[in-house]
Amino acid sequence: MKKTTHNPTPWLQGFGLNHAVEVSGGQRTLYLSGQTASDAEGAPMHPGDFVAQYKAAWQCLLDALNSAGMDATNIVRLNFYVTDVAAFMEVAEQVMPIHGEAGAEIVSTLLGVKELYHPDIMVEIEATAVA
Repeated sequence: MKKTTHNPTPWLQGFGLNHAVEVSGGQRTLYLSGQTASDAEGAPMHPGDFVAQYKAAWQCLLDALNSAGMDATNIVRLNFYVTDVAAFMEVAEQVMPIHGEAGAEIVSTLLGVKELYHPDIMVEIEATAVA
């Protein structure tokens, strides 16, 4: 599989994002459900701590990738659903480097939503991966 990034303007790269990621030669595509800071029984973790919730949701996403024989380098798209866009932007410098450090080259969409599955959950991360 070969990935080529396309960035007609550079501003997204400051967040570790790309305008487009082109994939050629991929044989499998994995569509991952939104992952949250939830324990094995689905109970919310880290109420009120956006960074801790983000990191826990990211780990859940990595675990789901691993179960399919993939890792962060296979991710091509992440969508972020947050209950407070301003709060996300305040911690973006702390959480956005996580993807690049793990080897992901991604495109992304940030969506502000009224609520997620539980009032204590502030962020949900959805992904597409290709191998």
